Amino acid sequence: MLAEAACELFLEQGYEATTVADITRRAGVSRSSFFNYFASKSDLLWSGFDAQLTRFEEALREQARGEAEAVDAAAAVTREIMALGRSLAPDTLVLALGNATAMGLDDELERESSRRLLRIANAVAERLGRGGVAALHAEVIGAAYGGAVIAALRKWADEGAGRTPLPELLQRATQRIPALLGDGPGPA
Repeated sequence: MLAEAACELFLEQGYEATTVADITRRAGVSRSSFFNYFASKSDLLWSGFDAQLTRFEEALREQARGEAEAVDAAAAVTREIMALGRSLAPDTLVLALGNATAMGLDDELERESSRRLLRIANAVAERLGRGGVAALHAEVIGAAYGGAVIAALRKWADEGAGRTPLPELLQRATQRIPALLGDGPGPA
């Protein structure tokens, strides 16, 4: 209810001009109810993605520490990226990405996308590091995965979320990343 009200208002008057009070008034709930669920207007848009991203981070942390091969670590990361894609449904974030300019959200989405890209990059780099990949190399590959997820999410929104399944876009976006591992972990 809050997300729908927010998106309507963002389309009507723009993101910056819309206050939390406007959103709660439109949704017919109290301001404290809003803050029980969200810390900010931006968090309202990203809440579904963030919940799945937290699950992704936890899954990578929990993976067996015994996988010493970089190739095993890369395969594990790819599996979790695909699981992330399967877990996401078209929601307010996809609506916002597809209508960013009309909603006045371009700068906000750019800033917040960067935060999520970094979360993905850090989780992947840590997992690859446990798989024997040198720290710098792991960070570069992690950034590539993070960029691929955000790019696929934007493409999904631009095409209309029902046209191409997100996992298919993620597969296309990430297919060449494991090749960055090359011949092995390399120097630290």
